[in-house]
Amino acid sequence: MRVVFMGTPDFSVPILQGIVDAGHEVCAVYCQPPRPAGRGKKDRPSPVQKTAEALGLPVRHPVNFKNQADRDAFAALDADVAVVVAYGLILPQALLDAPAKGCLNIHASLLPRWRGAAPIHRAILAGDAETGVCVMQMEAGLDTGPVLLTARTDISDQDTTALLHDRLSLMGRDAILTVLADEVSVQAVPQPEEGVTYAAKIDKAEAAVDWSRPAVEVDRQIRGLSPFPGAWSMAEGQRVKLLLSRVADHGQGAAGEMLNDALRVACGEGAVDLLKLQRAGKGVMEPEDFLRGFPLTKGARFGVAEEE
Repeated sequence: MRVVFMGTPDFSVPILQGIVDAGHEVCAVYCQPPRPAGRGKKDRPSPVQKTAEALGLPVRHPVNFKNQADRDAFAALDADVAVVVAYGLILPQALLDAPAKGCLNIHASLLPRWRGAAPIHRAILAGDAETGVCVMQMEAGLDTGPVLLTARTDISDQDTTALLHDRLSLMGRDAILTVLADEVSVQAVPQPEEGVTYAAKIDKAEAAVDWSRPAVEVDRQIRGLSPFPGAWSMAEGQRVKLLLSRVADHGQGAAGEMLNDALRVACGEGAVDLLKLQRAGKGVMEPEDFLRGFPLTKGARFGVAEEE
């Protein structure tokens, strides 16, 4: 099948690679333009652009599709289908209609739950028991199109956004390959009107840990924001990023109080064990290594007052 691929971040890379490996003809790859990054703020190509160039595929990155020439160039590709995965631009109707079989989007949620920008983060933050990927026929609305295929996975109490991100990316690859290979029998099913939720973009202001909340909510916050933007708390005047935790089997104390010498911290209800942490300028550490360089002891306090 003649495919236009449209995607930008790491999540999209295994899907592009899978489409190529399956023998489909990728006639063009669209991604966001290189952006300034790193200490030198030099323009850095996206993960999809790097992969496409390594595969010898033509890359295009228009700023938007308001220019008629860009729309005409897309239509001129004469594609059978466009596969869209975390591309980063809203496609005008002219592009949705251009490929013979339209545009298919791979979305990392069980639609209609978590339409929008941050479905993986929001699923963990909300304590969802499962999530998945949907292959959707795109239309003008935000993630409103009919669904051709759904794949599900449980969310465990050890999943972070990073782990779930990687798992769902591979599931998305397998799902789109199934659709592309079996287009005759795959039927589009309209999304139900009930159960619609929206996954708003993560705001960095959501990352400060409020230790007065129940342990189960603090744990979801830590795992749901790992690795980006990373939940954080102050400890002994230093900002500490919290990247992995679990709800402790016991423990109670003042909110933010360290209950033992192994980073068990009291919450409004219960406590959490901090399992991966990072101080400014340091790598990610497990508790033993973290405490070796930053000796907190029982009774130390975690909080955000120093940042306010």
